[in-house]
Amino acid sequence: MSIEKVRAYFKNYGMEDRIREFPVSSATVELAAVAVGVEPARIAKTLSFKLRDCVLLIVCAGDAKVDNHNHAYKAEFGGKATMLGRDEAAEQIGHAVGGVCPFAVPAEVEVYLDESLRRFQTVFPAAGSSNSAIEMNLEELEKYSRCRKWVDVCKGWRPGETRA
Repeated sequence: MSIEKVRAYFKNYGMEDRIREFPVSSATVELAAVAVGVEPARIAKTLSFKLRDCVLLIVCAGDAKVDNHNHAYKAEFGGKATMLGRDEAAEQIGHAVGGVCPFAVPAEVEVYLDESLRRFQTVFPAAGSSNSAIEMNLEELEKYSRCRKWVDVCKGWRPGETRA
């Protein structure tokens, strides 16, 4: 079970008890926000993509949308990536859709954190299941996700900006 992999991963750092499991689904930003009791923007959603032979995870704020048509995205990743399907995500990342997170993933999976998260002191990424989350500050998220770098590839989260 994917949450058990994440729990074992965090046990190495004495953090496994910080994982919260809910009696309800947290599989979407909206459901996670209700389960955790925070605004949807503070949910750190992890989106999975394939670009050529590489699997990318982009972790962004719950109110942000990856804009793979903009110049910054193309400059950062060198092309347009496609989202992984349900079966592909589980197979290539080790977490099923609804519980995808940047923890306890294969070493070859590239993790990026989006600037949309920097508005918050703490955020709530999933912890490997469709009914879990863990609260982290941004330094912890950066460290434990083993992110390659921070990127600015999302839209819809800045004041006055639309998500469409």
